[in-house]
Amino acid sequence: MGAFSLARLNPTKPQFEYINSQAKFPALVAGFGAGKTEAAVQRCIIGKLRNPTTNRGFYEPTYDLIRMIAWPRFEEILTELNIPYKLHKSPLNYIDLGAYGQIIFRSMDDVNRIIGYAHADADIDELDTLKEPIAAQAFRAIVARNREIKPNGEKNTIGVTTTPEGFKFVYKTWKKNPQPGFELIQAPTESNPHLPEDYVDNLKAIYPSNLLNAYLKGEFVNLTQGTVYNGYNRDTNQSEEKITPFDFLMVGMDFNVTNMSAVIFVYREGVYHAVEELTGIYDTPNMIHTLKTKYPNHNICIYPDASGASRKTVNASISDITLLESAGFECRAPRKNPFIKDRVMAANAAFESHQVMVNSEKCPELAGNLEQLTYDNNGMPDKTSGLDHLIDAATYPIAFELPIIKPIAAVPFKFAI
Repeated sequence: MGAFSLARLNPTKPQFEYINSQAKFPALVAGFGAGKTEAAVQRCIIGKLRNPTTNRGFYEPTYDLIRMIAWPRFEEILTELNIPYKLHKSPLNYIDLGAYGQIIFRSMDDVNRIIGYAHADADIDELDTLKEPIAAQAFRAIVARNREIKPNGEKNTIGVTTTPEGFKFVYKTWKKNPQPGFELIQAPTESNPHLPEDYVDNLKAIYPSNLLNAYLKGEFVNLTQGTVYNGYNRDTNQSEEKITPFDFLMVGMDFNVTNMSAVIFVYREGVYHAVEELTGIYDTPNMIHTLKTKYPNHNICIYPDASGASRKTVNASISDITLLESAGFECRAPRKNPFIKDRVMAANAAFESHQVMVNSEKCPELAGNLEQLTYDNNGMPDKTSGLDHLIDAATYPIAFELPIIKPIAAVPFKFAI
């Protein structure tokens, strides 16, 4: 049944991979027109034919999308496959397939209504178009509904299809920190050969480059305007450098009670490379222990937050910088931190000139934070996001070694005669 149905429905390669995925939680993240909803509908129907005795759920962000997008395509495919059905619209919202059971439809805009029923499999369309907290709540609620037992002993599954909407729930769950059973399949618009010839050109003509990467290539990119570190580009600032034995290490460090951060740099032929990151270190003594344990055969120079000269997070009589120096580390810090805007300008200039590179595999959190940090309503980097700690650690050495030299204007004056 499965192979015959797929042959008649003629899925694209990414659609085929998604529909046939054996993962518990497969996700198809794709550009406009790549056939996400089509893949969701096909997966739902074929899965239902394989498991006729259990219910299946199908979810859209809103009821209008169920009514205008999902139901018409379900009816087209079921008719094409000569499968008898009866569509029950609001308030019941399900398709009765007779001997093949029921497909239950629900919207996700009101999570409190995802109650009172159960299914063994589900398909979620356009999950990431919801606000992140709603998407997370909806997904958890759907997982709770997914509890019917299949007679054949197969595992229950939930598939997700969506456009990539920045660094939100789908990115965090399937890309950044995927747990076992979460499989990500990505598809560009051009993977669909059934689009009009000028469709892609029309998208290129009206969308800026960052949106094209998301909505044409199906990539996770920053979709917000006003990013702080716009000089950083994951591709052009990518470093392949790693720490080698006896390297001189430059460590940018941000002091925070119970959550210190550090970024490790090496210097290669005039270029600074961020090659490792440390996060979640409890306090300065723990940071000292971590550095000495992790890098025992290296000379280390620390570029700390200048406030550490007066900050005393552990001992009321000893500053954090004094603790570092007492541990044998050289510390390079100005008497006071530069203005935030000067540090931002220095970092952006260094990224744009490729004087600073980042190994995004070794520093994944730093790379992601550089792409995501935006300004708040006061025109300052948004500290409420929690994205600034590693960035601060990284930019202290940049601002120290590669500062913005402000030109001094020559002010003409006249002598009184």
